[in-house]
Amino acid sequence: MSSSKQQPADFKTEFHPCSNRPSLFQSQEEFGQCAFPAMVCDTQPWRPFIEEGDYMFAEIALQAGLSTSHINGLLTLIARINQGKAKVTLQNEVDLQHAWDRAAMQVTPFTHHNIVAPYKGEDFTFPVYAQLLWDWALDLLLNPLLALHFTWDAQRLFKYDGSKYERFYSEPWTGDRWWNIQVPESAKEEGKTGYTNYKHIIWHEAFHFILDKVAKLSKIGYKYECYDKIMRWLFPLILILSADYEELCMMCLIRGSKGKWPCPVCLVPIEALSQLSKTFPMRTVQQAKEALAIYQEKKSAGKSILKSLGLQPVANVFWKVENSDPKEAVSLDDLHVMHTGLFGYHSLEELKIILNKLPCQYAAQLEELLATFLSWRGLVHFTGILHISFSDGNKIRDLSRQTFYATLNILTNDVSHEGYQLLRMLHSYLELDSLIGLSVHTDRTLELIEKEQVTFKNKLKEYISCVSGGELAEHLKTDWNFPKVHLWQHAVQDIWKKGVVRNYSTRPNEKMHGPLKDAYHDHSNGKDVASQVLRVDHHRLAMKLIRTRIDAEADHAQEDYDDSGIDPGENEDVLTSFNAHVKLSSLRLPKSIQMISSDHTSQQEFQGFHQKFTRFTNQCLPVYLNRDQNHWKDISFADMFELREHCYLKDNYESRVDWRQATDHL
Repeated sequence: MSSSKQQPADFKTEFHPCSNRPSLFQSQEEFGQCAFPAMVCDTQPWRPFIEEGDYMFAEIALQAGLSTSHINGLLTLIARINQGKAKVTLQNEVDLQHAWDRAAMQVTPFTHHNIVAPYKGEDFTFPVYAQLLWDWALDLLLNPLLALHFTWDAQRLFKYDGSKYERFYSEPWTGDRWWNIQVPESAKEEGKTGYTNYKHIIWHEAFHFILDKVAKLSKIGYKYECYDKIMRWLFPLILILSADYEELCMMCLIRGSKGKWPCPVCLVPIEALSQLSKTFPMRTVQQAKEALAIYQEKKSAGKSILKSLGLQPVANVFWKVENSDPKEAVSLDDLHVMHTGLFGYHSLEELKIILNKLPCQYAAQLEELLATFLSWRGLVHFTGILHISFSDGNKIRDLSRQTFYATLNILTNDVSHEGYQLLRMLHSYLELDSLIGLSVHTDRTLELIEKEQVTFKNKLKEYISCVSGGELAEHLKTDWNFPKVHLWQHAVQDIWKKGVVRNYSTRPNEKMHGPLKDAYHDHSNGKDVASQVLRVDHHRLAMKLIRTRIDAEADHAQEDYDDSGIDPGENEDVLTSFNAHVKLSSLRLPKSIQMISSDHTSQQEFQGFHQKFTRFTNQCLPVYLNRDQNHWKDISFADMFELREHCYLKDNYESRVDWRQATDHL
């Protein structure tokens, strides 16, 4: 008999000798096939989450990138649903969109318009989405939460100072402008002159849609029954233009920072912008209209006149609205002129250059002092200065205050002449910033502003002179004739006419950019962006309106509860109160004087702590207790005497600025 020879296996697997496993021979069908034991059944695969719902919520929150407030808000809603205190009827995203659209019907919608304008023989169409200003104003008049706070008549306010009544300014209706107009009852083309004019035409044509009704009614008025059931004859006007410098150039149709007359308010020549003690002729609407009329009749003649005034050859849309002279409405924007401008873009950069030219030890010392700057409620803290870059005006404002004090002992006259002179200028800048930013002004504080502006001008002149004759002349700025140095010269006039600076700051407007960016990233598909983003913005406004009603009702219910005399129990204020207006909280464990001294041996301010505490107590306690210092018997403290630190102090007091109750948190 013959036997067939056995064919070798298709695959051979050799194992490491240390495994003591024999080689494995497998056929094509067997190779790669392994018999695994069946997986043990897991009835709770979502562990370590307690419930599957917890895992599902955590997964959605992570995928959506929800913030802490969003997570807490959703969890609170889920808890209320479980408790039967709330009910959600929405089934999907479509239901939610329909609900948003219904809510949005309560506020003025955005409307779409097209502007067709010729340029170089070709017509171009520009879409404009506008929320009509007059319709929006009527929405406000019917809002029950706002209606009670409307002020209809101009006012002049005075406070008795012990010898006479001194006028003060706060809200817009306390300024002279409202008083004086009170109505008696009865791309590659970028940079070219032609294209620049074209852009101004488009902007003012677009803004016409927003002001259309306002312009007509400003002349004839509008009879309207407001929320309080009082029939009023309304005459709309543009009281304030709140914008940064570049936007004001567009609104006022001036040629900007490179023009010969770059101020939207007065005719100051560009070479005199830093001369804050001088005054210059004011712009007028009549002047601009006459120049434009000559240009429209004969371009060659009108062009030189417009150029001599620093104006663009375009009709201003605000001329159509009565009592709305752009020059009168233009207002100081402290955010861009002062905080991000004069300090952030100019003075701070000068300081960085000076520090970079010094040995690195000075910059290191400055950053160390900034990092240890005292904490204060609402004050942003910084750990460095040389390598930070941001455009948030609120942060730059805080940085200006901290930087000045941190550099006082660093940039002495011996270390840097330029640095020392810069600090002298910053000292005056901070004085002006504080004065201009007051929430109430009197004639006396306005005089202080005018005096300090002269001081700033002199300190700036001294700094320029120091830089020009020093070693850093090629690195530092010697020409300070730019608009943001000049614009705050009009601060006093603005306050006289329209109240304090917070009334026209762009600070609230800047916060609106974030939600629009979020709407673009989260709710648009990159096509037809404007309509999608504005739909989300419209929804947000409607939701805010509803939220204010809900919060107002909750506050009203809480007031009724507080007035009912019910014992608040666990809700009672946990703060320790002294004389009603001072409260302490955030207690630490008691420590002996000896232990406190021992724990802080490396800190200079705690050297001789025992003696300092004893002296402080015997000097201050008689004053606080209204005792006669001559009959006071000094108190002494043993080393083991225990003190208990409070890390939080709340103080309610009458403000010397606006005579209202203010609160400090320390």
